[in-house]
Amino acid sequence: MNQPLAYVHPGAKIAKNVVIEPFTTIYNNVTIGEGTWIGSNVTIMEGARIGKNCNIFPGSVISAVPQDLKYDDEDTLTIIGDNVTIRECVTINRGTTDRMKTVVGNNCLIMAYCHIAHDCIVGNNCIFSNNSTLAGHITIGDYVILAGMTAVHQFCSVGNHAFVTGGSLVRKDVPPFVKAGREPLSYVGINSVGLRRRGFTTEKIREIQDIFRILYQKNYNNSQAAAIIEAEMEATTERDEILQFIKNSHRGIMKGYFKSN
Repeated sequence: MNQPLAYVHPGAKIAKNVVIEPFTTIYNNVTIGEGTWIGSNVTIMEGARIGKNCNIFPGSVISAVPQDLKYDDEDTLTIIGDNVTIRECVTINRGTTDRMKTVVGNNCLIMAYCHIAHDCIVGNNCIFSNNSTLAGHITIGDYVILAGMTAVHQFCSVGNHAFVTGGSLVRKDVPPFVKAGREPLSYVGINSVGLRRRGFTTEKIREIQDIFRILYQKNYNNSQAAAIIEAEMEATTERDEILQFIKNSHRGIMKGYFKSN
């Protein structure tokens, strides 16, 4: 903590066993929890709330003001959970008056050069590979993986346990439990590997597959598919989560894959 080559504002609240490396700057109105390591040349600006046992690598900038012309110096936050690893040169902007905060949940890995814009809400246990970029006002569920160089359009949502392949442009909402890829972004199956790793049974995975066959492979529109799923599929937590995601989608969900001529 007593690092003479770092600057820590006297108003920052830093746990006693936090390690701060040289040439780091920590502004006023910052809180950092126990066991966190802050690498060299990191900038942590006003409104940052960083949890316990995090690792923030050199060159990252946390809680900078939003890159939004409507922002007018409102008192907003960036909230980082516990056990989060933020690799080199990641930028995470604080919120605007829309949500008043940007949030990254617990146990996330944010790889080098990722950007998380203002008012994004990221769930727990997520992995964002190098150069993935979130525009503003995005909602990301738990256990979501964005492969390298994925770009997500503002106001989109990505459901729990979804996997998005590298280099994808996410313009529509991505439902939970699926794999998304190709251009334009399309359904390419469910994330069966990820679901097995997280303890989903074979029967549960088949149930989820059956739901998405109705949604994406039976030539129904979304409203028709949702009605059939609700009427014919047994009510389960996963079925209801998928239906609720479709119902709440403001940008519309991504399409099923089709092969152009």
